[in-house]
Amino acid sequence: MNELLREVEAEKEQILATLQALREALERREKTLIELAAIATFLYNAYNGMENILKRILRYRGITLPSSESWHKDLLAVSVDLQIISFDLSKRLDEYRAFRHFMVHGYGIKLDGEKLIPLAENLPVLWRDFEAEVMQFLSGSEGKE
Repeated sequence: MNELLREVEAEKEQILATLQALREALERREKTLIELAAIATFLYNAYNGMENILKRILRYRGITLPSSESWHKDLLAVSVDLQIISFDLSKRLDEYRAFRHFMVHGYGIKLDGEKLIPLAENLPVLWRDFEAEVMQFLSGSEGKE
């Protein structure tokens, strides 16, 4: 369990640094394509970090990671089934999962600030809730190992 906690803490540090960079990008007065691309990258990185935490927990518990074409969506579903995160949180994360898909398969020049900025502004609260649920799960599973 100590190794898992170290890995989760390392991922959390990266997410917190990303949230700080996101905050700085959001504070810029002008949101040109360059700023929007930076914001989009930070959103992608933070969501990816949250997925990494879920994957680490599953691996630690000996659970095979989803491997279908929809594995990102399946990861959230498995995490809900195992009560790592709540169903409500998974629905909120799903919006960021969809954005992640756009970032991987879309073009940065098609970024829409009206859609992007609300996601970015809501990310710190989403992270706070994600971290709380994951840490609650981890603290409850310590005695079960």
